[in-house]
Amino acid sequence: MSFFPANDPLPGDKFACDAIELMVIPNAKDIGGFEVRRALPTARRRLIGPFIFFDRMGPAILRPGKAMDVRPHPHIGLATLTYLFDGKIRHRDSLGTEMVIEPGDVNLMTAGRGIVHSERTPEELRGSPMSMSGLQTWIALPESHEEHAPAFEHTLREVLPTFEADGASGRLVVGNFSGLHSPVPTASDTLYVDVSLQRGGRIAIPADSEERAIYVLDGSVEILGDRFPSDRLLVFRPGDEIVVSSVAGAHFMLFGGASLGSPRYIWWNFVSSSKERIEQAKEEWRTGRFDIVPGDEAEFIPLPEG
Repeated sequence: MSFFPANDPLPGDKFACDAIELMVIPNAKDIGGFEVRRALPTARRRLIGPFIFFDRMGPAILRPGKAMDVRPHPHIGLATLTYLFDGKIRHRDSLGTEMVIEPGDVNLMTAGRGIVHSERTPEELRGSPMSMSGLQTWIALPESHEEHAPAFEHTLREVLPTFEADGASGRLVVGNFSGLHSPVPTASDTLYVDVSLQRGGRIAIPADSEERAIYVLDGSVEILGDRFPSDRLLVFRPGDEIVVSSVAGAHFMLFGGASLGSPRYIWWNFVSSSKERIEQAKEEWRTGRFDIVPGDEAEFIPLPEG
């Protein structure tokens, strides 16, 4: 944590450690010139609300001849939520869905008992440089929904509620916040908010959600006198309102929701409350019993060894 000159604390002053339960510095990996930072899961924290996976994609420039090509692969027991700040991705899945997601839109794919999908740079954009920046998160399903039929929902940015006050503005992606309600459907209590702070802006994060965290995408934020730079995941302690401010401006995602109330196991692309169900899914993918992706049948990602 950096040192920033300030007045000496008075007796009884609160510090950020009173509000922050855990700070995570995500691991960064370069995938063909495209950097991805993974903040969840970690050894110290598996879930925040129903969120069990949190990837920061980019920002990066895909040069001519380079593309994002995630070949067909399976999921069970979760919902993937893709949210872009820049660039475009073509989604195809085994339901027959084909959709190009654009910045601010929401792709919510509920795997349930099993789905296969691919994510690629649209063919028509591959000849020119393209900037890419966004988030992909996985939302673990309640036990009662783990074996539901798979589904896909695409929500345009225009129908997502927005807010602006005290130098803060944002878009409610999922859940309820500041009297607003998102139309994106979820199987459990889920919160996902895109927040920008102007210079000197501030926003109060109420204690409505059982579990809350922010991921700092750009700039730096201040909480109870401490400053945190970009690419930090800050998990808040439950029960108290948290005020997040910024001297120079910042962009972050607020996310969380209610605890699922039971542990989840995660192996590769499979999430379940049952280890046996994950073993079953592994065998189903190994032996070709998942459905194919229409329009993207030629390739697939093999089951990892081990």
